Amino acid sequence: MGLEEKSNAASKKEIVAVIGLGYVGLPLALSFVKKGFEVIGIDLDQQKIKQLQQGLSYFPDIHDSVVRSAVTSQRLIVTDNYNGLKSAETIILCIPTPLTPYDTPDLSCLTQAAQEMSRRIMTGQLIILESSTYPGTTKEVLLPILEKSGLKVGKDIYLGYSPERIDPGNSQYSIEEINKVVSGVTETCSRKVYDLYSQVFSQVITVSSTEAAELTKLVENSYRFINISFVNELAIICDSLNINVWEIIDAASTKPFGFSAFYPGPGIGGHCIPVDPLYLNWKIKKYGLDSYFIDISNKINHKIPKYIVEQIKYRLAPHRPIKHSDILLYGVAYKQNVGDVRGSSALEIMKLLQYEGANVSYHDPFVPYVQIDELKLSSVELTDELLQKSDCIVIITDHANIPLQRILEHASLVFDTRNATKGMEGKASVYRLGGGQ
Repeated sequence: MGLEEKSNAASKKEIVAVIGLGYVGLPLALSFVKKGFEVIGIDLDQQKIKQLQQGLSYFPDIHDSVVRSAVTSQRLIVTDNYNGLKSAETIILCIPTPLTPYDTPDLSCLTQAAQEMSRRIMTGQLIILESSTYPGTTKEVLLPILEKSGLKVGKDIYLGYSPERIDPGNSQYSIEEINKVVSGVTETCSRKVYDLYSQVFSQVITVSSTEAAELTKLVENSYRFINISFVNELAIICDSLNINVWEIIDAASTKPFGFSAFYPGPGIGGHCIPVDPLYLNWKIKKYGLDSYFIDISNKINHKIPKYIVEQIKYRLAPHRPIKHSDILLYGVAYKQNVGDVRGSSALEIMKLLQYEGANVSYHDPFVPYVQIDELKLSSVELTDELLQKSDCIVIITDHANIPLQRILEHASLVFDTRNATKGMEGKASVYRLGGGQ
């Protein structure tokens, strides 16, 4: 082999397959493309595949130009067929891991994907699970399915776990700048995961086991789950004490140590924060243990939408009953500047308002429609006439482009769950969650 041939061989990047092109999988796939890898993206949602093949992104924080460049250069090949796995040296699973209706882990999508993989995996391949899950999943669930192929983990194939840390809508950190925790079933597995991700991420941290990496993810989100639930409870307390919770948090934040600010809101949403702590709680119950913090936080999280609806009723009461009132929600996404409604408390608030007999509509520039049981609602145009006609505007999601001043000038009553209107004035009477009576 000549010098030039050696150089080309050394610089050739391996092929990575990413299964699941959602909020985790698509950004990860594009990061590998950015670093010179060839990526096979697999997703069973044919609408997603069609959009990507047309060079179109379905996430607001991923530009069409990034997708178009990856697809037209053929660095990213997308398909709904698992047969592409045979061409890859590494397979990364970014599969949804939701809860069942009984708040227990639902790994059906993961096990289905693993079964498809077991029929196609090849000797020497590295498999990495990124989905949030309970400690033990990689070894107890994924490994046995993969070894049905006749290939042994640690000898013929390699298996690891690395928790995703995607934060949709966060432009402060690129995915490559977020420290990456990695692990492997064996030392060789762990080293291979480390070597791969070191080519993409600025810093890679290896932990001792896949169970440790799985628990790391659950601890990160349980920490947020518990603290957000605490400040939501504090907001209720402050309303009763006629003290402004937002002022209290701002004042406490002036302490340079020992305090991290969390803020009230209409409830915890998204896939990870409302779900991951319950995965942990389910796991520890197998050992006869309970997490009282998680149980209480879960109850508070479910209480907040009901409390908000009661507050809306109370604020409307001097003027009219909630029944037949026209109530407009601004924002139904679970967080700012994304179109994701998974676990969004806005949906529960809408259901509760409808149960009270209110006429409910919503506007969200990122969410064209939502499904509330059998009812499908579309985002309405935010006109001055609509603002004037509505008996109450409820700010659920404070998207960056929310026209706050226009809302305050045309609405008669605003209930602000995010303190988005802090320091602003207008014609509307404004009440804030935790703002005191």
